[in-house]
Amino acid sequence: MARIAVMGAGMGAMAAAARLAVAGHRVVVYERTDTYGGALRRFERDGFGFDTGPGLLTLPAVYRDLFVKTGKEPLEDRVELVQVDPSARHLFADGTEAALPNASRAGVVAALDEALGGGAGGRWGDFLVRAREAWDRTRRPLLEEPLWPDWRVLTGKEPYPAVPHKRLLRTRRAGTLAEIGAWELRDPRLSALLAGYALAYGVDPATAPASAAVLPYMEHAFGTWYVRGGIRELARAVYERCLARRVEFVFGAEITRVLHKDGRAAGVELADGTHADADLVVGAEPWRLGGLVEGAPYGPGAVAPEPEDRFPGRMVVCLALRGAREPGATHRTVVHSADTEGELVLFRHGTPPNLPTVRVDRPDDPALRPDDGHESMVLTATVPAATRYDWGAPGVADAFAERMITAAERAVPCLRERILWREVRTPLDTARETGATGGAVPPPVLAAPRGVLHPANATAISGLFTVGGWSHPGGGLPHAGMSGALVAGLIVEGPDFRGSQ
Repeated sequence: MARIAVMGAGMGAMAAAARLAVAGHRVVVYERTDTYGGALRRFERDGFGFDTGPGLLTLPAVYRDLFVKTGKEPLEDRVELVQVDPSARHLFADGTEAALPNASRAGVVAALDEALGGGAGGRWGDFLVRAREAWDRTRRPLLEEPLWPDWRVLTGKEPYPAVPHKRLLRTRRAGTLAEIGAWELRDPRLSALLAGYALAYGVDPATAPASAAVLPYMEHAFGTWYVRGGIRELARAVYERCLARRVEFVFGAEITRVLHKDGRAAGVELADGTHADADLVVGAEPWRLGGLVEGAPYGPGAVAPEPEDRFPGRMVVCLALRGAREPGATHRTVVHSADTEGELVLFRHGTPPNLPTVRVDRPDDPALRPDDGHESMVLTATVPAATRYDWGAPGVADAFAERMITAAERAVPCLRERILWREVRTPLDTARETGATGGAVPPPVLAAPRGVLHPANATAISGLFTVGGWSHPGGGLPHAGMSGALVAGLIVEGPDFRGSQ
């Protein structure tokens, strides 16, 4: 039995902790804040409740597997999963709209054909077939296995099978999401639909590799799910599973240094100067490890962490509304911006768009409202991290929140008249709660010559591992859970671990 210190109580860290405890190790989680869940936070006031992190879950099999591997009680016995249908309603800049069925390629094709016409559904369906090829080629080496020293194989050939496009006697193939939209989808609304998936993950559609096509594919193939009571309930369930497996949590305990001896992790030092000995250390904040240990913690051929401010953050506006949610209202509506260039300056210059793409979440959940005469609503937009834009300047956050509400009124008429109060949360709040510099949100890993890779789970220091959104395989709820499984596999089975079969 090894003593294992885990840095942080985010979803990836807790997923690793539960698996390691079941394997017989003594696991202690040190969390610098007063609660668990990382970015899965909830804001509550006057009987209203709001998820301030991701509002929906994709790939629930990741957490089903966690609960199967850590006990006999399945995930569905701890939380209620509800498949959202339609998966989303999309409002485009020209006024057209389309409601896309959940986990049904044929249904999505039919819905887009009816809403947009001109064979749009067929082109999107053909795109999803190619996206599936990219998924099949990369799923195992990219998501289900640790990042090995020969990781460059993942940044060699573009796995997305782009269609040849001839123009002026020259043949071109799409290498980015934006080029897929222009050359293969050939409809500005389909291009906006595709770009919306990239924006939701904090990825620039103009530079994102074509392999980012797997992002919409995951939703269409595996569906989107809501956790009854709010997605914070998933964090609670994982936390309680950890407690049931005798994982110890120490809250209000910030780790300031990883101790090591003779090239091997030996424990952690806390902000109050105390030392906690450990045989192994799992770092939930790998982007900080360079400052916590002497020398670079990344081994030969490994991927060094990207500066966090390369990636954007999220602005969240929680709205407490008078009046009941109308029957049949869609859970999620994406209001697409007409300002394509404005969205791109977000990534190029760190400036928020004047007309942001806004995701409107309206869960039909009595647990999140004081009574049936009220409604809780969450607006989310992708914005620059706080290191690139001064969200703390007077009036800046409220002004941008006004723009988000203006966009949301396209989906919910007379929205302003119903607002009792609002809570505005910027990347500064994300930074405070998660520790991520500037409140940046990590994207998932993407394979391609211009893809996205995060540091490997194993480091150059023996006994020191990384887990969570800033390490392999990257950000997002499913990816965090996968990182926990990978770290547990490397510790329990050793360096030859090749992922679950």
